[in-house]
Amino acid sequence: MIRDKIVLITGGSKGIGLGIAETLLSEGMKVAITGRNIQSLEEARAYLISRYPEGHLLIIKADVCQKEQMEKTVHDIHQTWGEIHTVIANAGVGHFSSVEDLTDAQWHDTINTNLTGVYYTIKTSLEDLKATKGYLITIASLAGTNFFASASAYNASKFGLVGFTQAVMLDLRKYGIKVTTIMPGSVTSYFNGHTPAPEDEWKIQPEDIGQMVRDLLFMHPRTLPSKIEVRPTLPPK
Repeated sequence: MIRDKIVLITGGSKGIGLGIAETLLSEGMKVAITGRNIQSLEEARAYLISRYPEGHLLIIKADVCQKEQMEKTVHDIHQTWGEIHTVIANAGVGHFSSVEDLTDAQWHDTINTNLTGVYYTIKTSLEDLKATKGYLITIASLAGTNFFASASAYNASKFGLVGFTQAVMLDLRKYGIKVTTIMPGSVTSYFNGHTPAPEDEWKIQPEDIGQMVRDLLFMHPRTLPSKIEVRPTLPPK
């Protein structure tokens, strides 16, 4: 069902994005990943191709906050393979501090990446999704329904992303486009400067989110899990 279909994954060089990319490459999809750091993208390519040497992989340096860069991303995918079937809006950042200490730059970086970046990702790929009756998946967070101290910017961006995605789902389902937001809790990743370590074994792993995306793509078109909360089974005591 999904072999040779084309998928765009933003923020695909590390963490959740990389886990999704690896899973979908293993299923024979043509995978394009974006990121802001070309070194990280090259490292991701080396890793993925070492695992799937016959896989179809495209890396594109692009910032989701810049609409013209996302337009060029879609153009490059067209030139390489054709129209996009699946979009995974995964790119995200987090700045965590009291609102007293939060800077204007941190606020704008969080909102622009986590919310406006998803908007640009959708707007630039929408005609493809209409043509292919495709699938849009956004990666939100349990922070999109659960607020906590020192997370005012992050909570605002993820609360907004959950609501935005659900409204987009209602807008687009008349075209045969499926839309889902996945809301993970604690995930082993490089998010917010963290380096994965053995003590992260209790957390959700990136490949677990990859499996979830795969399962969504294989689900019968008549059924749409529009919002999915996912959390570790047994957090540490």
